[in-house]
Amino acid sequence: MLKKVGIAVWVAAFTAGPLFAWSVPALAQGKKDSVVMGMTLEPPGLDPTSAAAAAIAEVTLYNIYETLTKINEDSSVSPLLATSWQASPDLKTYTFKLVKGAKFQNGEPLDSAAVKFSFERAAAQNSTNKDKALFQSFEHVDAPDAETIVIALKYAEPNLPFLLGQATAAIIEPKSAASDATQPVGTGPYTLGAWAKGSSITLNKWPDYRNAAAIKLAKVTIRFISDPSAQVAALLSGDVDAFPRVAAGRSLAQFKSDPRFTVLIGGSKAKTIVTINNKRKPLDDVRVRRAILAAIDRKAMIEGAADGLGTPIGSFYVPGSLGYVDTADINPYDPEKAKKLLAEAGIKTPLELSLKLPPPPYARQGGEVLAAELAKVGIVAKIENLEWAAWLSQVLNGPRNFDLTIVSHVEPFDLVKFTEDYYFGYHSDAFDKLYQSIVATPDEAARAKLLGDAQRMLATDAAAGFLYQPQWITIVNKKLKGVWKDVPQFENDFSSWAWE
Repeated sequence: MLKKVGIAVWVAAFTAGPLFAWSVPALAQGKKDSVVMGMTLEPPGLDPTSAAAAAIAEVTLYNIYETLTKINEDSSVSPLLATSWQASPDLKTYTFKLVKGAKFQNGEPLDSAAVKFSFERAAAQNSTNKDKALFQSFEHVDAPDAETIVIALKYAEPNLPFLLGQATAAIIEPKSAASDATQPVGTGPYTLGAWAKGSSITLNKWPDYRNAAAIKLAKVTIRFISDPSAQVAALLSGDVDAFPRVAAGRSLAQFKSDPRFTVLIGGSKAKTIVTINNKRKPLDDVRVRRAILAAIDRKAMIEGAADGLGTPIGSFYVPGSLGYVDTADINPYDPEKAKKLLAEAGIKTPLELSLKLPPPPYARQGGEVLAAELAKVGIVAKIENLEWAAWLSQVLNGPRNFDLTIVSHVEPFDLVKFTEDYYFGYHSDAFDKLYQSIVATPDEAARAKLLGDAQRMLATDAAAGFLYQPQWITIVNKKLKGVWKDVPQFENDFSSWAWE
């Protein structure tokens, strides 16, 4: 799903000057072995198993930490710390065989005891893992020998190999767990070199990695640049070599015509939504929530927030996923209907609602569009721009002192969030029962039908303002290879990056 802390704004400036011709002999140079990458948000810590920010995975997943499985660019799953796995016919028991010879960066061996510890820690009552519900669905985790892990689930889960490739399933070294947020220890090819808070993180290649020869980059520097114009400037000046998920929609033509760059526009499993706090009055009235949805022109939101790079959605699910149905027509754009619904609910306009926005440009730009649209039906959205730490404490994790917010939920397979005590404030016994039917149905066709029913129920309940599936822009130095176009989850797998 989401993420972060205080974000420093990095600004690049340009000056134009005369060109000089120098007669200097070319120096023989080896192939570059370092890279500078730009990121919009700084992570609040470096333990993806204890905090919700997607920025943590962008830095650490498959780089510092590894998981049993690996999610590839095409959403396929391949072995990583597990060399193989086998599922029972009812998809309720999975047996994983671990890779031999792997160790943690503090010298401790990677074994089944560490895997068992990691999953039981994630499921513990005091766990802050954002996928805690997944790990609590494990009936038990057994380690019959050092190289074997057996997971018994309470219900069938055909997606388990995929889910165990996410950052929340990172395998943690038990003795290092308490300090991983600032001193991460994993089994991956990189270690933390330095963290200049508000500015950058440096990762160094770990020479003792089990497959170190395959890792081409000796150093990766990640710079945090939140301002869209500064992101574009950093790329054009050559200060950064790659910028995944860059806010450069309005500069695409410039980058496409510049031979120095490769422009990648990829798909995602993300859902950008207007979160409506279902527990706050008068938002606990479905008519008010439907009025908010009827006031939103999704196409205008996509243009204003995502520079036109998105596909409208009507529920918490995206095209291309199993059982997807188009629910956009359940709550179509209809300002007059919005006014009638507000009147039916006894709302006297203007209705004032708080709109608390996190730092990403799509949220800040989308917030301006949303406020303008709501104003047309008599709703005054009072915008409050928050830094990430404040958004996490006020909106996601804390007292949930908000009416509306805008955020992209980037994880696939997260319908389960509507069954939890999550910041949506949504609760429906009918949806809980339906979701239990979904997870208890191993047959794919039957499960797809139930997933369609779940999408329709969330749309009918106006559980949130479902906006669009974003497309992400990545701009890369043309000589840098291995950077992904499609993004099934937020990650930057530096093990595949190399200069040509």
